[in-house]
Amino acid sequence: MSRDVREIAASFVAANPAGVRVRTRLRVAPRDAEVLAAVGRHLGSLAARDLTVRCAEGRLDARGRAASRALRKRALTAESSSRWAGAITRTSEDAWQLGWRNLEAERRSLQGRVRVIGGRLAVPAGKSQGRLAGYATRAERHAKAIRLKTLKARLARVERRIAGRAVPVTRGGRRLMRARLNLARAGLTQEQWRERWDAARLFLTADGERDAPWGNYTIAWNPDEGWLEVNLPAPLAYLGNRPHGRYRLSCEVWFSYRGDEVAAQAATGAVRYDIGLDPVKGRWYLDASWKSAAQPTPSLSGLRSAPVVAADVNAGHLAAAVLAPDGNLTGVPFTISLDVAGLPATTRDGRVRAAVSALIAAAKQAGARAVVIEDLDFARARDHGREQTGSRPSRGRRGRGFRRLVAGIPTARFRDRLVQMTANAGLSVVVVDPAYTC
Repeated sequence: MSRDVREIAASFVAANPAGVRVRTRLRVAPRDAEVLAAVGRHLGSLAARDLTVRCAEGRLDARGRAASRALRKRALTAESSSRWAGAITRTSEDAWQLGWRNLEAERRSLQGRVRVIGGRLAVPAGKSQGRLAGYATRAERHAKAIRLKTLKARLARVERRIAGRAVPVTRGGRRLMRARLNLARAGLTQEQWRERWDAARLFLTADGERDAPWGNYTIAWNPDEGWLEVNLPAPLAYLGNRPHGRYRLSCEVWFSYRGDEVAAQAATGAVRYDIGLDPVKGRWYLDASWKSAAQPTPSLSGLRSAPVVAADVNAGHLAAAVLAPDGNLTGVPFTISLDVAGLPATTRDGRVRAAVSALIAAAKQAGARAVVIEDLDFARARDHGREQTGSRPSRGRRGRGFRRLVAGIPTARFRDRLVQMTANAGLSVVVVDPAYTC
């Protein structure tokens, strides 16, 4: 019996990142920390109120979004400032749009699972109809029928939310909110949870302005003198230590990594600043971000004229090799450790960065101009969950092992970090179809 072979997708060069984000630590004094916490709590309460109003409005067209934001910004300005209010309303809109996309993704996932189970339930247990096989036993078929009812109920709830344009959004994160229901399982005390929850709900974000001094009036950093000032909301203006209700931190602020780029951007364009608190370490951080200038994407043929480093992302490691322009191996293939399963988010990110750094070092040593990766994200496997997709295992120990394997491979995180870090190193990323690769 002949089977159609799917067409292999064309390779392409990944686009360079559209923005830059650089972080530094703020070594604040106790008074500075008190002021930042007071401002963050005040603006956080305004952000929570604004997000509630935005979620109640549901889905809006472009004109409706503009009108809604203007009204909400006017209502917030008296309790903060026009610039703080603009950042709050923009953040609320972004959060709602992300929640809406997540809701639509959940609907697609549930529809796929319902479709797969419904199709297999239409075939008697232990039988097949063409290429569609029923469940192996009557017990498994009965269990899947119960699961189908559960999935249909979840799908109905999602459909009602989409029809009513009601998007659930949690400031501070739903995962952290749910941890409050089982502190023992999360390994937290009530006081530790409260510290993390309060820190996650602080709001200290200021959008950049091209015409403002140093690219931002609300949070201003002077790269020549190293000071950082915050424009206090109107009700907290009495906390200021500078004219016009501003507060200058007592510590010097410098960006040890890419500080010259931050200074250049602050002198010539807009810079967005985010101040955040890590409650576990008790440290304050400042993030500077801005849109980067569009860079031309190198041609695929030009990159193929030089050696490349090909990397395959696996559970626990990267399999890599240097390929000559003719496609033959150069040297000996090597592996790079990438064990991130079950680790905290910050540790996972650090290990991903270390693995990417090792790839970049290998590429520079080989004189390569690009890193080649598979266009692999397991989207279908994640959407269908435990349901059968193609020839992959779905039941029993092998099925559970496969799902753990998929969950432990940081495909999206690795791809994003790779594109960002290779662009900084002057390299490109070539994405190829995963078919027939090993």
